[in-house]
Amino acid sequence: MKICSLFAGISTLFLLKPSLLSILNGEILEYRIYFSDIFGIVNFVIDPLSAFFIIVISFMSFLCTLYANGYMKIYLNKGMHTSIHTLFLMLLILSMICVVTIQNSLFFLIFWEIMSLSSFFLVLYEDNKKEVVKAGIKYLIYMHICVIFLIMAFALLCIKSQSLNFTDFINVLDSNKHIANIIFILFFIGFGTKAGFIPFHNWLPDAHPASPSHVSGLMSGIMIKTGIYGILRILFLIGMPTKFIAYTFLVISIVSALWGVLYAISQHDIKRLLAYHSIENIGIIGIGISIGLLGTVYHNQMVAILGFAGGILHILNHSIFKMLLFFSAGSVYKKTHIRNIELLGGLIKKMPYTGFLFIIGSVAICALPPFNGFISEFLIYAAMILGLPGGDISSFMLYIISLSSLALIGTMAILCFTKVIGVMFLGLPRSEQAQNVDSDVEKIMLIPMSILAALTLVIGVFPQYAVMFVLIPVLNILKFSTVPQEVAEIIALTNLISFLSIIFIAILLILFFVSYFLRKKKTTHVTWGCGYDRANSRMQYTASSYADLFVSTLKPLFKRIPHIKKPKDLFPQEAYYEMEIEDIEEAYIVEPLIKLDEKILTKFERIQNGNMQQYILFGLIFLILALIGLVFIG
Repeated sequence: MKICSLFAGISTLFLLKPSLLSILNGEILEYRIYFSDIFGIVNFVIDPLSAFFIIVISFMSFLCTLYANGYMKIYLNKGMHTSIHTLFLMLLILSMICVVTIQNSLFFLIFWEIMSLSSFFLVLYEDNKKEVVKAGIKYLIYMHICVIFLIMAFALLCIKSQSLNFTDFINVLDSNKHIANIIFILFFIGFGTKAGFIPFHNWLPDAHPASPSHVSGLMSGIMIKTGIYGILRILFLIGMPTKFIAYTFLVISIVSALWGVLYAISQHDIKRLLAYHSIENIGIIGIGISIGLLGTVYHNQMVAILGFAGGILHILNHSIFKMLLFFSAGSVYKKTHIRNIELLGGLIKKMPYTGFLFIIGSVAICALPPFNGFISEFLIYAAMILGLPGGDISSFMLYIISLSSLALIGTMAILCFTKVIGVMFLGLPRSEQAQNVDSDVEKIMLIPMSILAALTLVIGVFPQYAVMFVLIPVLNILKFSTVPQEVAEIIALTNLISFLSIIFIAILLILFFVSYFLRKKKTTHVTWGCGYDRANSRMQYTASSYADLFVSTLKPLFKRIPHIKKPKDLFPQEAYYEMEIEDIEEAYIVEPLIKLDEKILTKFERIQNGNMQQYILFGLIFLILALIGLVFIG
């Protein structure tokens, strides 16, 4: 794994220079490889959009490999080899870089498939567990459904343009908006499945908990963003989007964000909870991009630039704080081997650094200042508010719904993470494993987590530089040459945000030191407790009880599965009540389809009887039918 970190670090250094040149100067760097007369010339292009994703992928992947050096020791102790795991980890990083740079549809699909297969084997690392195998197979099925739609979309474009290169697709998509809508739908299903948009999200809450924590961070923080890259690239090729594309994208994004945070609140598995928050944040990214599309449709440059800037900046911000949260959850798992937060508690005293870093990530994901999540959502809010006066009644209603939805999403995120922090890190331990934690994780794991935490604060305190960082890719997508004066004035507000953030941090530090010295001088005594001995874990809120009031008001949106063991006498030794929440799409659509599929396939079991003669006969029958079909087609 150390070699993996070394190569990831070297590749990051080599990729940063051309990517930063493209981002800062708007340069387009191109490298051509001639394969054959059939495939022609394959272009690897670093334009501002690709450069942005390259920087995110390469730097975050390097931090991931650093963290893995410490995390993977728990598997070495079990006698599990890491060499194959390291190979697939490097393949995943390489394939993601190729996906965001290649401009040939055939080779794009090849690298897309390498990305899916390498991440599939990373998910299956603990293949001795039944739930891991089930999650891996489910992930593989969804990824191949995804690639089917991508193949159909690319096939249509290649037939119409007589070319495999992306640049030749522009005329096809620009000349016929009806075809552009159909192709966008196919691409959106394909790329949206990878990103985790509703209703294509079902693989995500299973695959992330099944993976090692550094893989979960890599998949959630980076890999699913390749789906967003695909959508942005297609929007760049389409040019002026239709109202249908903008409205559809916005509605799906709002539903995805609300659905993700709602189900996150009801989860007790910390990694499954974070996986649902990935769906939420993909929805927020989608809201920003689709608000930008509305600005383009209604010729409002301020809304277009701010919407896209907010959405693209949130790609970076989500990568930072989500990897921090997954790494922190992985640190807790390494020490306790528990993912169920109901069985944790009191870890802030045993793991102070991990607990503090998790709190920073939680504040950032809740979009609270002075951390990075606030900045990207501030730009999205600004785009929505500026878009209200323009457009028609339908766009006005969408802006109002989007504003209220984003506010509700933030409120629910705060509810969710106060639950997680309170139950997992505060109070008293609820299990022997939590009680037996003796120390925090080693420095090799804390260093990348600390870097990520520092980035959340730096971007939050100095947002003007982060906004300028994404402006060139935004102008590139929208095909604008300069930033309009009105937009520059809005972006200038980030200087005020920076000043206020510095003042806020200074006040907090002053209050902290004052309270510290006051506590140091103060003498305290234990008061008479009226017979009260000491606290115990049964007096604390559980995760279920903390969120029950909110979850109970939304019963139709959940499938509730109670697990009850009732007391049998006056002084029972054991009794419990636990509520399991299942995704209604999983319960009422996916599972019935799987059962129907199994029922149909069992009727064909007799075919697989081991009789070689019958297999040859089946093959002969198939060939005859194929020849008959060719005759009729001819």
